[in-house]
Amino acid sequence: MSRIGNAPVAIPSGVTVAIEGSVIKVKGPKGELEQSFDSAIEAKVEEETVVFSRKTNLPDHRAKHGLYRSLCAGMVVGVTTGYKKELELVGVGFRAQASGQQLTLALGYSHPIIIQIPTEVKLTADSQKGSNPKVTLESHDKQLLGTVAAKIRSLRKPEPYKGKGVRFTDEFIRRKAGKSAAK
Repeated sequence: MSRIGNAPVAIPSGVTVAIEGSVIKVKGPKGELEQSFDSAIEAKVEEETVVFSRKTNLPDHRAKHGLYRSLCAGMVVGVTTGYKKELELVGVGFRAQASGQQLTLALGYSHPIIIQIPTEVKLTADSQKGSNPKVTLESHDKQLLGTVAAKIRSLRKPEPYKGKGVRFTDEFIRRKAGKSAAK
């Protein structure tokens, strides 16, 4: 029995949830999101909550029961408070510059990297003397935000010896000792 799938999703004031066939639409002060779901899962809006149920007890349907409930809960949080991810550029000469929806990164390669960020994501780059440059991404769409942040991080992943690279601010990098520790 799915404990996550059985929990109802609370709908706060100012948020409307509409279910049309196998598509759930959530509208709130920060924006509007929609998600299609499997026909084996049923969703109903009851009073101030959204309740998910499954037709059969197959393992695939049990997994999707919790999945679609979690996606709906993430959509409700996104349209009310939104999501935020911060990336930190650790390395000598690493720079970040934002102009509109275009992010220009200098990550130690022979050329600057230019990334076009989707319009649903708000972009800011902060470079202060004495600290690592930071890139902040904010959006109401959790999936899109995670995809964009992972794409930026994949350009120069943190390495375990010196810790250089693009990392999330709350990420812990496990460090290795290197060659000098072998003697």
